[in-house]
Amino acid sequence: MAEKIRVLIVDDQTLIRTGIQSLLSRKPDIEVVGQAGDGAEALAMVRALDPDVVLMDIMMPVLDGVEATRRLTESGARAAVIILTTFGDDEYVFRGIAAGARGYLLKDVDHRALADAVRTVAAGGALLNSEITARLLPYLGRMVASPSPPAPVRPPLPVCAELLTDRERSILHMLALGSTNQEISAALAISVGTVKNHISSILSKLDMRDRTQAALWALQHGM
Repeated sequence: MAEKIRVLIVDDQTLIRTGIQSLLSRKPDIEVVGQAGDGAEALAMVRALDPDVVLMDIMMPVLDGVEATRRLTESGARAAVIILTTFGDDEYVFRGIAAGARGYLLKDVDHRALADAVRTVAAGGALLNSEITARLLPYLGRMVASPSPPAPVRPPLPVCAELLTDRERSILHMLALGSTNQEISAALAISVGTVKNHISSILSKLDMRDRTQAALWALQHGM
């Protein structure tokens, strides 16, 4: 029998933590191993419990979810972080993804989608909610449009973006819009397996670790 996916729930509201645990406890392949009420407590519990996935609220006392996510990433923690958000947290969501989160979900997510998200990131994948991604686009636009001091000269990308084929560029564009593999497959009239192969090629050429990082890169570079 396969080992269960170990989940840590982090939220400053007890009712929300309890509700999420109740939803996940219905899933035979998922085990909630702990709850934390703020980011500082979450860091300690990750060290003690070594969960596979952390469901991380953003707005919390003591230490918020963005900073907690950044510290987990910098520490090399094995756990994959999913940011939990409401529509009022758009800018914090973007910062959370930049800090190393593997995806984000709305707090009113259906229990099936929540469990699927946990399974996805536990398996090394990532997720972008298309509805929230659309709300983040204006924020990214303001970042690009805002005047700023000249950036320091940076070395070129490890693999030049021009290596992408036209089909790969199309798929990268759809990833940036939050499309799933199935949606890309239907739109381009190719199999899901072919979509996965293209995504693997994109990640390799751009030297990216997952589709979330690639999607954010595409958004930031106007793709």
